[in-house]
Amino acid sequence: MARKTHFAGFAAAAATLAITFASAEISGANAQQGVEEEIQDFDQPVTDETVPVFISEPVIQPLPEETETVEVDDAIDTAPQASSLRELVANTDTEFTLSREMECLAGTVYFESRGEPLAGQLAVAQVVINRSESSRFPSSYCGVVYQRSQFSFVKGGKMPRIKRSSTAWKRAKAIARIAHEGQWESEAQDSLYFHATYVRPSWSRKKARRAAINTHIFYR
Repeated sequence: MARKTHFAGFAAAAATLAITFASAEISGANAQQGVEEEIQDFDQPVTDETVPVFISEPVIQPLPEETETVEVDDAIDTAPQASSLRELVANTDTEFTLSREMECLAGTVYFESRGEPLAGQLAVAQVVINRSESSRFPSSYCGVVYQRSQFSFVKGGKMPRIKRSSTAWKRAKAIARIAHEGQWESEAQDSLYFHATYVRPSWSRKKARRAAINTHIFYR
């Protein structure tokens, strides 16, 4: 019966197709949807009149809930704040166990400059750090300190015994930490060499002088 009705209504179907093609020019999505519905309903009886059904209620899409935005600083400065190197040394925690590398750095400060002002001690530490970052020297603090014939306090490849309960050692630990973490700029800048003022080595004439602090002169 459905097939007979389909052939009998050929003219009506042709008119319907014309309307469908016209609608396709308006909306490709609607045209595709019409074809799918026609295929699905092919075996169903054709009624005299098809009444479209519209949804009168609006479709409401809920907006995403607002979330609180928390601003976070890119970096948190945990270093103690100070207006002078002396204050920074006083505020620096020294109640920690040194790694071997930091032991070498602090030991050099202790033996080479514990009688110097804080700026001079920091400058000595800076030289060790600068050397470890230069391709002309070993790449570690201990490698720099124990390099042959570089530091006079090293005897037989060993560092002398340190009086660890002394104020001088605690200060050397603080200076080493400040220098290692770059908490205070040293007057030595990029120096790689230094010597005491009471000697004048021949190599000093070929180097660029950077600073003179108490009894030490620093060169690049």
